[in-house]
Parts: sequence; C-alpha cells; structure tokens
Amino acid sequence: MKVGTDGVLLGAWTNIENAQRIIDIGTGTGLISLMLAQRNRQAKILGIDIDESAVLQAKENIENSPFSNRIAIENISVQAFADSYNDVFDLIVSNPPFFTDSLPSPRRTRTLARHTETLSLTSLFDAATCLLSEKGILSIIYPIDRLREILDCVEKQSLFLQRQTTVYPTPNARPKRVLLEFSRQNKSMPVYDELVIEIERHQYSDMFQKLVKDFYLKF
Repeated sequence: MKVGTDGVLLGAWTNIENAQRIIDIGTGTGLISLMLAQRNRQAKILGIDIDESAVLQAKENIENSPFSNRIAIENISVQAFADSYNDVFDLIVSNPPFFTDSLPSPRRTRTLARHTETLSLTSLFDAATCLLSEKGILSIIYPIDRLREILDCVEKQSLFLQRQTTVYPTPNARPKRVLLEFSRQNKSMPVYDELVIEIERHQYSDMFQKLVKDFYLKF
C-alpha cells in the first residue's frame, strides 16, 4: 500500500473525539480510514472513491487489517453519494485532488487522484454541507496557496474555521500544505499553529514524530 505524507498527516491530525460515524472522501488506498479506525475504536467508517482500481486496493487493505468489521468502501463519486444518502456524519475527512493547472496525466487513474476535474472545492464543500451533522467536523489537507479560495468557499456554505495548522517541509522552507478543520458551529477564535516535518533531510522534527509515532514502526 502506497503511503503519502499528506494522508499520514491528515489521519494523525484529525480530531476524532466523539466521532461515531466517519466518511473518508476520496479514500484512495484506505490509508486515512485505517488510521482513524486505529485511533477511534468505536467509529464506523465509510470510504468512498470514484476510481475503481483504488477501491479494489482499499478493500484488500481493509480486509487484511484488524478493522475490517468497522470500515466499508464504496466505488461512488461524492456528488452521487451526497445526492442519494439521507443521513449525516460526525466527521468528514478528505485528502482531495488538487492539481488544477498542470497537464493531465496520460494514466487516467493518476489524473483522477491528482486533478480537481472529479472533485472541485465547490463539489467537496457542497457535499460536506449535505453530509455533515450539526456538531460534526470537516477535516482536510490542501496546498497552502489555495487557502484563500478554500476560506471563500466555506464562508458561502456557512462553515466556520476551527483549527489551522501550517505545514513546513523544513524550518527554512516555505510552507507547502495546510491542515484545516471546519464545523457548522461559530465558536471562539480558531486555533492556529505550525508543523515542521524535517529538521534536515531524513531527520524528522520532534513535533512530527510525536504526531505520527503510532503509525510508524521506526522512529
């Protein structure tokens, strides 16, 4: 199973407290669903993805895990799912496609995973508005240069920022990703913080190790 840093960050960072029903939008190989199942021993988790080959891989990974009785995988787009599903989730999590300007890959599956042609920001937040419970949260990771666009989208959907973690590859590098948590509740001021992944090449920071230590065999 291919493991990406974005997915690991989101799976470890996401607030799973009080989440009994979780949906992982664009589940890919099922990594985030598995991480959330490990962190929350009661939650029922549904992973959905439009890519049939990814769904087959996710199902295999789930079946070979200790959490197979609590995770289901479906081959469906989030748009179709939101239109047909009549219940809500305590937690919506997504590591969505985000390459909007680069040329599409000759391999269709790679294009589906990396480009917003199948899951735009608008589609994601439209679905979240339909599927999120009154006290539920939406947790995503995205390139930081899309932050303003994201905040504009959620404002139109009456969702409110609760947490924002800016992710730096190294201490002196520009930030590349941002972890974001939203809810329907307009509470107090959002919590802002930062995360550095590596102090130098292959030397992970203490904060990164602390966040993901439960998911790596060697640290």
